[in-house]
Amino acid sequence: MAGWATARALVWISALLSAISAQAADFELIGHIQPEQPLSVYLQGANAPFRATTEADLNGRFHFRKLLAGAYVLAVGGLQRTVEVGPSLADVKGRVNVTIDLRDADGEAGPERRLASVRELSIPKEARREYEDALKALARPDVPAAVAHLRRAVELAPQFSAAWNHLGTIAYQTGQFVEAEGDFRRGLEADPEAYAPLVNLGGVLINLARWDEALVCNRRAVLKNPNDALANSQLGMAYLYSGQLDSAEKHLTEAKRIDPAHFSHPQLLLAEIHLRRNEPEAAAGELQDLLKQHPDLPNASKIKEQIARLRARN
Repeated sequence: MAGWATARALVWISALLSAISAQAADFELIGHIQPEQPLSVYLQGANAPFRATTEADLNGRFHFRKLLAGAYVLAVGGLQRTVEVGPSLADVKGRVNVTIDLRDADGEAGPERRLASVRELSIPKEARREYEDALKALARPDVPAAVAHLRRAVELAPQFSAAWNHLGTIAYQTGQFVEAEGDFRRGLEADPEAYAPLVNLGGVLINLARWDEALVCNRRAVLKNPNDALANSQLGMAYLYSGQLDSAEKHLTEAKRIDPAHFSHPQLLLAEIHLRRNEPEAAAGELQDLLKQHPDLPNASKIKEQIARLRARN
C-alpha cells in the first residue's frame, strides 16, 4: 500500500520496499485444484490493473500465460489467495506452479454470494456488454480501453455497482486515490450491501491517511467477511496508525494466517509493532517471513541487512 509511507513511524521500513519493476511478460502460472474438479479460475493483478479468467479441466488443472512478474490474487471456488510470479519462484522455463486446496476455503466464501438485487437485475444488456468488454481489455492488458468501457457501462447503468468497483480499483492501482474513493462510494450507493467496494474503500481511506474513517469502514468489512485477509490486514493497519497496537497485531496476524503471502505484506506492519515494543528478534522473524513469501522484492538485500542488524541487538 502506497499510503504506508505516510505514517512517520514506518518510514524506516517502508523504504525497504518498492514496486517490482515490470519485466517481459514471459512467466506462466500453472495450477492444480484439489479436490480435482472443473471450475472457473480468476486472476487479478494485486498492484496493477489486470484481470484474466480461464477454466480448469476435469483434473482441476489450469494455466495462465504471458504474465508479468508481480503479485496476483487467484480466486476459485470461494477461495482467494495471493500468488507471486517471479524469477525466484519460477523454473528455468518461467513457470510457477501452485496448488489450490479448496478444503482451506471452509467458511471463507465472501458475502457477495447472495441473491441478485433488483438494481442488478435492472442493468441493461448494453451495459453488461461494456462491462464484459472491459474485462477482456484488462486481460490484454489495455487499461485505457477498459476504463472507457467501464465508463460507458456506468453511464448506461448508474446502478452498476461492479462496474463502479472496477473503475475504483483501476484508479486505486494507478495512484488516483481521490478518484478511487469517489468510484467506490458510487459503488456502495448503487448497492449498499456490496462487499468489494466496501473493503476497497477501506484501503483508499488508509492511503488518504483518514484513520478514523478507515477504522469504521474496515471494521464493517471484517464484520461482513471475517475470513478476508485484505479486510483484516487493512483493519490492522488502521489500528496501528491509531496507536492501538494490540488490536493491530490481532488482525494483522489473522491476515497472515488466512493468506501468508498476502500482497499487503502484513509481516511488515507486524515487524513495526515488535520494534515499538523493543522486540528486535520478533521483528527480524517477521521480516524473514516476508522474504520467504516474497523472495523477489527488489530491496531484498537491504531487508536482509536490516534482519542482521536487528538480530545483532540481542
